Amino acid sequence: MFAAISKSEAAIRPFEIRPFDAPLGAEISGLDLSRPLHDADFKRIHRAHLDHHVVVFRKQRITPQQQIDFSRRFGLLQIHVLHQFQLPQYPEILVVSNIVENGKPLGLGDAGHFWHSDLSYKERPSMGSLLHAQELPDEGGDTLFANMHLAWETLPQALKNIVQGKQAEHSYLAKYAELQKLSPWRPDLTQAQIDQVKPVSQPIVRAHPETGRKALFVSEHFTTRIVGMPEDESRAVLTQLFVHSVRAEHIYRHRWQPHDLVFWDNRSLMHLAAGTPADQRRKMYRTTIEGDAPI
Repeated sequence: MFAAISKSEAAIRPFEIRPFDAPLGAEISGLDLSRPLHDADFKRIHRAHLDHHVVVFRKQRITPQQQIDFSRRFGLLQIHVLHQFQLPQYPEILVVSNIVENGKPLGLGDAGHFWHSDLSYKERPSMGSLLHAQELPDEGGDTLFANMHLAWETLPQALKNIVQGKQAEHSYLAKYAELQKLSPWRPDLTQAQIDQVKPVSQPIVRAHPETGRKALFVSEHFTTRIVGMPEDESRAVLTQLFVHSVRAEHIYRHRWQPHDLVFWDNRSLMHLAAGTPADQRRKMYRTTIEGDAPI
């Protein structure tokens, strides 16, 4: 566990928070998360996460249990419905990987194929996710993040008027069949798994529960329709929202370095996996923190 340490000990191990030259994100260097973390340092990390929406911890040689313990300081952890890709002995960790061994996928290889916010299809979507690099390709494998606060703030007023106060349906199954056709990683779901991911309605514009800042909360992966709106109109509006959200001026592209631990705020962002060449190996460990019901 991450026990508290004395102020004098913490004082000799300062760490830096350096914002990226991007619409979001910051790098945290000089911090070793395998060692005990002082409460004051945890508060700095929490504040940086709220301010920058993505924080990147460099050179983190942590164990799966240490990743779980650090993640739990922010809240309860959520177990992904695809239990087939849990790390053995660590159900809190979803293995994200394109590696196939003995004809069997090691992890979920097509995770992040479409823009999305993690677990937006749950009544209490994810507060944040942490992804720890285990094995990186020589090329490709980047992750893109889109600032949904900026997406809302720069949305044309006419669209703001249309979506303010409205709800949209989110479904885990929205593109599942399509993904099964595209890749070998998506297993058929059992009825018990389907029952875990029944569609839910979420506000299209949500207020961040800690900062109060508004953000768009729709995605091409999980958002299926605007509740109470004719289908053709709903599709047209959602398409405009999807395109606007991922304009270049809203995006930070993360190029992974060995042992990066990336922690992003699903209440503020969407993300996308840019893809890895088929002949390159990529393996990551993901933990997911439960959030609040969106308001």
